[in-house]
Amino acid sequence: SPKAAAEFPDLDVNVRSAVSIARRVQDPLAELVKIEPQAIGVGQYQHDMNQKRLASALGGVVEACVNEVGVDLNTASPALLSYVAGITASLAQAIVDWREKHGAFRSRQQLLAVPRLGPRAFEQAAGFLRIPGAEEPLDNTSVHPESYAKVKALAGLLKVPVSPELAERARGLDLDQLSDQLELGRYTLSDILDALARPGRDPRDDLPQVELDQEILDIKDLKPGMVIRGVVRNVADFGAFVDLGLHQDGLVHVSELADRFVRDPLTVVRIGQAVTVRVLSVDLQRKRIALSMKGLA
Repeated sequence: SPKAAAEFPDLDVNVRSAVSIARRVQDPLAELVKIEPQAIGVGQYQHDMNQKRLASALGGVVEACVNEVGVDLNTASPALLSYVAGITASLAQAIVDWREKHGAFRSRQQLLAVPRLGPRAFEQAAGFLRIPGAEEPLDNTSVHPESYAKVKALAGLLKVPVSPELAERARGLDLDQLSDQLELGRYTLSDILDALARPGRDPRDDLPQVELDQEILDIKDLKPGMVIRGVVRNVADFGAFVDLGLHQDGLVHVSELADRFVRDPLTVVRIGQAVTVRVLSVDLQRKRIALSMKGLA
């Protein structure tokens, strides 16, 4: 991609691909944001849609994901930073340039030293940027700087340092009364306590983990009748493609999605859903795997 070429102009395309694969293992989102959203693959009819509207809609989803997860300010690439609310592509590059010239950011406030990054952009972006090991512990949480004074007031009120212990102590009290004392919204207080309880946490850690069968390493290992776990990779009118941890995805035909008639596969499955499937047949020559979800709900 143009972004990869700009980042590693002196590397062969095969080496760039190897670097990308390694990075996807380390931090999938940080690397996948470099791919144009419409190139990721979101359905069989995506190329029939208005490409400008599709790019805008998918770009919004990617931006929401990046902002939900948060970004490490000292390791993020310009491509990743550009998806943070309030940060344009040029500002993202300016942040990286400042970091390379002056060293790692030690606090969120240092962002204001970046050329062209003004108070408004800082206000929009600061809460989504994390700094592990920062001078201010709150800089590694989702707590926005405008709420730091409230957090410290809470710490003073309970005589507990800003730490996970503060969140634990506060949750044992009447939060409505506490929010009134701090002149802070009840929901804002709950969000702050969540952030304090697990500083620097990655929301992706809370997602259910799908354990694929470690003994199935090749399509030849599949046998009709096997019941295994997988993840829905794509959904089409005729059924759902399921990732089994192999190079080839299996297909659950629409007629095999449930023990009832299914008109629209999306009423039964969604992309990213963990499912249990039964192997119906395996065509080694054509590398096709037929699956069923009947009787497995």
